[in-house]
Amino acid sequence: MSQLQLETPEDLLRYQLRSARTMEDDSLAALGELASAAQSSEVEKLFRHHADETKEQIANLSKVFELLELPESTAPSPSTKGISKQAASLIEKSASGLLDQVTLSCALGNEHYEMSMYQGLIVATKSLHPEAAQLLQDNLDQEVHTSEELLNKLKEMSA
Repeated sequence: MSQLQLETPEDLLRYQLRSARTMEDDSLAALGELASAAQSSEVEKLFRHHADETKEQIANLSKVFELLELPESTAPSPSTKGISKQAASLIEKSASGLLDQVTLSCALGNEHYEMSMYQGLIVATKSLHPEAAQLLQDNLDQEVHTSEELLNKLKEMSA
């Protein structure tokens, strides 16, 4: 695969898998920052729990690379970098009483990006390797569940 140009569906899949790996690494770092910024122990605990799940998702991605016989590596994920920058900017501008809502809202945006990434990867791997697709589905299922938890907590705080 050319580093500068994607020419085949396989090139695209490899690149997106590598980007997904970076996405999860970025998410893990961001979750630590969000947990530190959270004001309530309940919200902080939610972020710490998702960090543990993110580590599992990284392990699943490692297995996907192995199953597809691809070298495990990373590729740029400008979207997650941008989401993290936006979160840092909002946290910096927010009063302490608003930080739980800010962190939950920022995390929710990241979850939705992750969900869309996994949906595309599942479509690309389903016919190639069902076991790899299932690992990606497991990650997607966790992301959907986390998104629901974040949204419910945000609604609860906004009521």
